[in-house]
Amino acid sequence: MLFLIAKRVLTAFVTVLTVIVLSGILIHVVPGDPVTAMMAQSVTATPEVMAEMRSQLGLDLPVWQQVVLYASHVLTGDLGTTIRGNEPVARLLFERLPNTFALAVSGLSVALLIGIPLGFLAAINRGRLADTAVMVIAVLGVSIPGFWLGLIMIQVFSLKLGWFPVAGSGYRNIVLPALTLGLTYCALVARMTRSALVDILAEDYIRTARARGLREHQVLFVHALKPALISIVTVVGLVFAYLMGGQVIVENVFSWNGIGRLAVQAMLERDYPMIQGFIVVFASSVVIVSMLIDILYGFLDPRMRQR
Repeated sequence: MLFLIAKRVLTAFVTVLTVIVLSGILIHVVPGDPVTAMMAQSVTATPEVMAEMRSQLGLDLPVWQQVVLYASHVLTGDLGTTIRGNEPVARLLFERLPNTFALAVSGLSVALLIGIPLGFLAAINRGRLADTAVMVIAVLGVSIPGFWLGLIMIQVFSLKLGWFPVAGSGYRNIVLPALTLGLTYCALVARMTRSALVDILAEDYIRTARARGLREHQVLFVHALKPALISIVTVVGLVFAYLMGGQVIVENVFSWNGIGRLAVQAMLERDYPMIQGFIVVFASSVVIVSMLIDILYGFLDPRMRQR
């Protein structure tokens, strides 16, 4: 088990380091001069000021030196400073990161609370009306865009019924964005849960358990649930990654002060250090969660410890 943990931690570190390097190269991939783009609307954009900005960002150095310098700064916790306001990027991102994680966990909880029971219902009633209904709901859930669902939520529950605030970051404000994310991805959870349970319920040991006279709920929750948890844990990792990406839109729809909203503002202002910092923090969060899920695999499935 210790070997599995060490291997996953090393893999996660290499992945994050690769993301940092690619993020450092990002500024050179964008067409045009980044300094010209960042200061296009500034009244103080004189050649001297632009040269100072280029030197401040290290853009006057060879590309490989810039990447090495950027990676060394990031590994020490320095993500640079913003172009607008000259504030530390790391501080701004980590101030809003708890809001992003709170919304991700809330959306994931909604997706699991709705998706897993629907998956169980579909698997138990395979080929029947309930199974077809759940699959139709799953297809609709995957097909509906998150921003559209969010706008409908605001229109119904905020503007017409007045149950929840339209925007903000309070505890009542998290309900609608969490429901928007959860309802969007509960379809994926339901489909994966159904698929896992259908395969497990066809196993010989399940038929043996039924032949012994065990009740159906005992068969499901004692014999079938633990093997199904492996697939459900996989879904948790996938949905969390999707949630972190989908939050960029949902945070802006509901004016939720997370790193996704901050990233969109940085893109509009062409604040490259903030964009680079967002990519590093976002990717690192997904990698760390994926690493923890891989380690959890080892506890659920002893076969994973040998890989």
